[in-house]
Amino acid sequence: MQHPLSLRQISIPKGLGYLTVIPPRNLLCMRSNFLFGSRCWMIRFSAEILLKSVSFRLFSVKCGNANSESLENEKLLNNLLTMGVDVDMAKKRQPGVFNRTGTKEQELKMFLLSKGASKEVIASVISRYPRAITRTPESLSERWDLWRKIMTSDLEIINILERSPESFFRSSNNLNLENNIKFFYSVGLTHKCLSRLLTNAPRTFSNSLDLNKQMIEFLQEVSLSLGYNKPGDFVRKIILKNPFILIQSTKRVKTNIEFLQSTFSLNNEKLLVLLCGPGAKILDLSNDYVNRNYTNIKEKLLFLGCTEEEIHKFILRYPDVIFLGEKKFNDKLDCLIEEKLSISQIIENPRILDSSINTLKSRIKELVNAGYNLSTSNIALLSWSQKRYKAKLKKLNIE
Repeated sequence: MQHPLSLRQISIPKGLGYLTVIPPRNLLCMRSNFLFGSRCWMIRFSAEILLKSVSFRLFSVKCGNANSESLENEKLLNNLLTMGVDVDMAKKRQPGVFNRTGTKEQELKMFLLSKGASKEVIASVISRYPRAITRTPESLSERWDLWRKIMTSDLEIINILERSPESFFRSSNNLNLENNIKFFYSVGLTHKCLSRLLTNAPRTFSNSLDLNKQMIEFLQEVSLSLGYNKPGDFVRKIILKNPFILIQSTKRVKTNIEFLQSTFSLNNEKLLVLLCGPGAKILDLSNDYVNRNYTNIKEKLLFLGCTEEEIHKFILRYPDVIFLGEKKFNDKLDCLIEEKLSISQIIENPRILDSSINTLKSRIKELVNAGYNLSTSNIALLSWSQKRYKAKLKKLNIE
């Protein structure tokens, strides 16, 4: 008994690849016969299939493209290895770059060498941000010229690339960069402000022009609402204190300003002074992070006998304490208390919390051995620079 079956596809081997032929359902059938327990297969092709030429041209074209891409990829890898690039790191960071053809690693190398970059710096840049090799020499040259309108030398730009290659290569939109520079100058930002932005927060210049406008206009409105009629001056002061603010959302900044004003019961004048000073750094922190750390500081100091007024005085004198996470803050306080320092001394000298626990313990031990009475003397030297502290310790030991 014959059973016509539909054969949807046949794979015909050719070399290392396979060509799949998919004929119509009615053009191919199978007949199975059973003879002495064995199975024989017969494939009957219709005249239409036999007469129709089956071309392997598509297969050969595909193989050709694959071979071409393979050679291109091999050439890229050889170039990068010769340049000293950490290929494994580059593949982990941006694997898609290695599937692209027409990369310009040699052109990038020659361009950066002409600007004074060392081969080591170039290799490091590509290892950490491999997409750099996709930029054209024309685009690189145009972008470099725009950066030079802000930076005073090629070496300054090289130093930024070495520290943060993404800042230069992340965007190829040179028109957006040029428009941002013009806008910042138009609202009164000085060359010093732009240089600080480009050095510390270069991603600001990759923002869309509209995004930067929103933040600048928001800060100007804050200035006017606090009774300060020099909004340009207000914006400059904040950016010089906190160059990362333009990367944040206006919602986050607004929430933090409201938190500072309501929590510490600040009038407009006092809030203005705080924002233009050390409080500016807090504005781009996560609102949850600010609230969580403030709550921990308050609870810890209340437990140690401080009043709420003393706590507010402590934080406003040293807003950087908000950056300390719960464990780090608690551990530092516990360390100082164990070393017989009073909480009132710590409140009066909050900057000693800048030092690590190991540094605090080491310095306290050295000072005690030198006969310095920490309970009755100034403890500010626990936060002094290493050079200044060593000079003081040497003097104590001589005495």
